[in-house]
Amino acid sequence: MSYPLQALRTFVEVGQRKSVKAAAQALHVTPSAVSQQIRVLEDRLGVVLLERERLGMRLTEAGASVYPRLREAFLQIDQAMHALERSKGERSLTVSTVAPFAASWLVPRLGRFKQLHLDIEIRVEATSELVDLRRDRVDVALRHGLGDYPGLEVTCLMAPVLTPVASPEFLKTCQGAVINEARDCLDYPLLHDGDRADWPLWLKAHGVADDARAQRGSAFEDDFLLIRAAEAGQGLALVPQAYAQEEIATGRLIQVLDKPWPARFAYYAVTRPSAADRPEVRAFLDWIRAEAAQ
Repeated sequence: MSYPLQALRTFVEVGQRKSVKAAAQALHVTPSAVSQQIRVLEDRLGVVLLERERLGMRLTEAGASVYPRLREAFLQIDQAMHALERSKGERSLTVSTVAPFAASWLVPRLGRFKQLHLDIEIRVEATSELVDLRRDRVDVALRHGLGDYPGLEVTCLMAPVLTPVASPEFLKTCQGAVINEARDCLDYPLLHDGDRADWPLWLKAHGVADDARAQRGSAFEDDFLLIRAAEAGQGLALVPQAYAQEEIATGRLIQVLDKPWPARFAYYAVTRPSAADRPEVRAFLDWIRAEAAQ
């Protein structure tokens, strides 16, 4: 009996990510297409491989019995194709990072890397999803976190500096607004990061005791959304300086206080232990360390 290869690959992606939506993003298809492929495979086999639960999908007993071997098989296929591409003499690498960092920091600087390494092709994948460096054929992941990536090579690049900003229109509507100290920010609507952690930490760093007002206001999972909300005059936002440089330079946002403070997380370059043996990966890591040091 022959089996539908695409359906098997889809099953592996859902089994790995425990989510139809996340698998769809990885495969660059719609969630309905993923669900259809799973139905095709289950109908062909006559067994249920995945079951929906409150927080996503889980493997059934039958699914769990075949998932490890299928995952290993597709991993070997990917490695073989990657080796074939390398044997053709192509020098390329794939870099995965989150969209705000790619747009505001990495992409504007990539031209300098190309000037130094004309023979290396860079592919940038912008995603906030967790990636499997080996399975997803990612050479370097640039991530914002605590640097805890077991079994991988980790290089600390930089800690983003947070600064409070607001739109000129917002400051005009707050007639008589006086923001001379960090505690003055608590008198105005605050715009937060997704976990509402940055404002309380920033205020504490500037000597402001715990205050319930530090948790008020809208929250945004993406820093770009946070910046857009600030531009729209919805409140004060605490954003990484690197992300808002253009908005501040053009006057769309105003830095309301010159009291930056490094965030508790940093940016890291993460690779497989053997990846740096490849000249193109080593060249990229050397370059991005130098850029971050500036």
